[in-house]
Amino acid sequence: MPRNNSFFDDLRNEAITGVAYKNLSLKKQILIRFANTGNATIADLSKELNISTPKTAGLVTELLQDGLVKDYGKTESSIGRRPSLYGLNPHSVFFVGVEVKRFHVNIGLLDFKKNVVKISESIPYRLDNTPEAFRQLCDIIQDFIRILSIKKDKILGIGLNLSGRINSRTGYSYSYFHFGEEPLSNLLEKETGIPVFLENDSRAMAYGEFCHGAVRDEKHILFINMDYGIGMGIMVNGRLYYGRSGFAGELGHIPVFDNEIICHCGKKGCLETEASGEALIRIFLKRIRGGASSIAWKPGRKETAIQLEDIIRAAKQDDVLAIECIAEIGEKLGKGMATLINLYNPELVILGGSLSATGAYIQLPIITAVHKYSLSLVNNDTELKISQLGERAGVIGACLLVRDRLLGLL
Repeated sequence: MPRNNSFFDDLRNEAITGVAYKNLSLKKQILIRFANTGNATIADLSKELNISTPKTAGLVTELLQDGLVKDYGKTESSIGRRPSLYGLNPHSVFFVGVEVKRFHVNIGLLDFKKNVVKISESIPYRLDNTPEAFRQLCDIIQDFIRILSIKKDKILGIGLNLSGRINSRTGYSYSYFHFGEEPLSNLLEKETGIPVFLENDSRAMAYGEFCHGAVRDEKHILFINMDYGIGMGIMVNGRLYYGRSGFAGELGHIPVFDNEIICHCGKKGCLETEASGEALIRIFLKRIRGGASSIAWKPGRKETAIQLEDIIRAAKQDDVLAIECIAEIGEKLGKGMATLINLYNPELVILGGSLSATGAYIQLPIITAVHKYSLSLVNNDTELKISQLGERAGVIGACLLVRDRLLGLL
């Protein structure tokens, strides 16, 4: 008997009920099992998911017809009739991830089995809260999709990361492109013709590292996004923590310092004012005015032309001033992180974002400050690592968040 609807039809049908809804849920369970554990036989699936063998076989057959599942051949068992192994078809569907930075965009494509198909990094872009910047961002996304070798209808969703206040449940961004009543995710979906999922950049980076990066068996993780600002992604028991309104993780706006520096949030004394990429640029320029020299600074250059990447590049070339300034903000950031370690007692803290590229130059002063200001009984159980994915963390995390939301993992 021919089927009326495919998995995708049912997935997009918000009014689905009854047997169709139950079958869709069971198919999601099968796909989740493949995604988390790998290939399996019908008997394995039936036992693990507590579904009858005939029912399991029927559901797998429909997923095969939809192209989501692939027959990987017979098992190596030599006893009796060898059953077939089934698993995800990596080329059945794809996901686009977009990481929007201050001065560039990273964008990539992942397949169903988390393989990176294509990534374009450091596409020139200036993040401004203007209609023109929004239009340019839409063009970048559409240009990337246009040159892909796959059909557009195989892209199941786009994940887009922005800094600031993001409500991923409603699709609203309250820091950028909040021009009217309509959610930003809806505006982007109208432009691209593909469902769009919005996420805070630090949380997406944390998820990327958890699924595909530095995390091994750890479940309680803090991801520190060290960029022009400071963000944090929190994972508790292997799940992202959002808080009541979806804004948890505003590490940069913890009032740590007694200073008169006004943060971009409008308040004084925030951790960001003395321990962020913006603070690093300010400290670096102050030292230059005081007579210090650096390969990142050429006489006659306008101060406004200095970017965070210039100082990072100089540190990688063993520039003394750049290293000293990075150590200064690292010590201050470590002091703020000591409070987090006392509060959360995490298994793992991952240092990510642009400044993580400086490696030990930022890591060592942070570790020193953490040990100085946090309780030894607590920090002894916390490992501190540099991001394994680097600039790709946000793109990969965005793709996987889309995939796992659609599968019902989140």
